[in-house]
Amino acid sequence: MSTDIKIKIFADGADKAGMLEMHQKPYIKGFTTNPTLMSKAGIKNYREFALDILKVISDRPISFEVFSDDFSEMERQALEISSWGDNVFVKIPITNTRQISSEDLISRLVRTGVKVNVTAMMTLEQVQQVATVVKGGPPCYVSIFAGRIADTGRDPVPIMATAVELLKQCPNAELIWASPRELLNIFQAEQIGCHVITATNDILKKLSLVGKDLTEFSLETVKMFYDDAKKAGYQL
Repeated sequence: MSTDIKIKIFADGADKAGMLEMHQKPYIKGFTTNPTLMSKAGIKNYREFALDILKVISDRPISFEVFSDDFSEMERQALEISSWGDNVFVKIPITNTRQISSEDLISRLVRTGVKVNVTAMMTLEQVQQVATVVKGGPPCYVSIFAGRIADTGRDPVPIMATAVELLKQCPNAELIWASPRELLNIFQAEQIGCHVITATNDILKKLSLVGKDLTEFSLETVKMFYDDAKKAGYQL
């Protein structure tokens, strides 16, 4: 792990063993989850899982997401999730599935003192909208899914850089570069002044490669191909 990395790295996942492993790493400054990751991890009881994890992860921010499509039920869930700990942030999607803005809900939660993590954002218009609502409230996160933006063939860096500027009006808000696709994204995010980047364990495990000699890495790759072919017993 390079000590030169200044951006906050949050571990993204819902596998208990993986989360506890990352909790042992001092460079992991927080945690994020979502219903998709939790479902893939085989979690059946949302509340039970969250409260169990919070017995250990109580010293760093951790985000849990609401999972209703109805704003009144989202609000009820958000208030309960928020009550689980001072380090808990509540993920609120920027809209519901009918593309109705969550702005009013976010505003109510912020006024109540709930720490929100506004998620699934991809446009600067959404960032400006949220900035207006959360300004002056409790600490919060604004999560832009830069990786998904990149999946569309667009360069996310200019969008994220502009978002950094937009959020300067909200000192209580930190920008998250969400859904990175490769380790390089950590350095791209840091270079533009992004506050936080989330990363899954498979990306985080590549941190040991930072600064690795490329000639040495090339040789290791050649050896890998040779050893795998040998083990497979290939012949021509």
